[in-house]
Amino acid sequence: MRRLLLLIVSLSVLAAVGCTAPPTTEATGGWVGDMVARINAERAKVGAAPVQACSNLMTAAQRHSEDQAVHANMSHTGSNGSNMQQRSGAAGYVRWTAMAENVAAGQPTVTSVMDAWMSSARHRQNLLSTSYSHVGLGKAASSTGTPFWTQNFGRDGTC
Repeated sequence: MRRLLLLIVSLSVLAAVGCTAPPTTEATGGWVGDMVARINAERAKVGAAPVQACSNLMTAAQRHSEDQAVHANMSHTGSNGSNMQQRSGAAGYVRWTAMAENVAAGQPTVTSVMDAWMSSARHRQNLLSTSYSHVGLGKAASSTGTPFWTQNFGRDGTC
């Protein structure tokens, strides 16, 4: 409850000064570089061009991971009923031509969550699709320590 209150207060302060909340320190740590490298290594194996991290998609993905963690609920639907396109648009990723999202919960490391996604046909398709050139990543832990992960893929949007 205290974590939720802190998150609400932090977002309220940022909204009051007209800012969009950037990804938290957690989202900009070494795991982000590890995951982008792993995504691009998998894409290279099938001849797909690398994706580049996009700050607006990073914001959307991080916010979604935090929302999932606060509510301890893994879903493509946000607690406010939002979908990936709405969340990405709210974070400034607009005029996109293609989008996809992967979510996961419980895997403790980049390696374990990437292995899980690569073992799932639909998630693997999102990771390897030539339709995407941008990626945003999010990771947040629930009050019990369960990690919630989000990957947002996009093309032609505003980064």
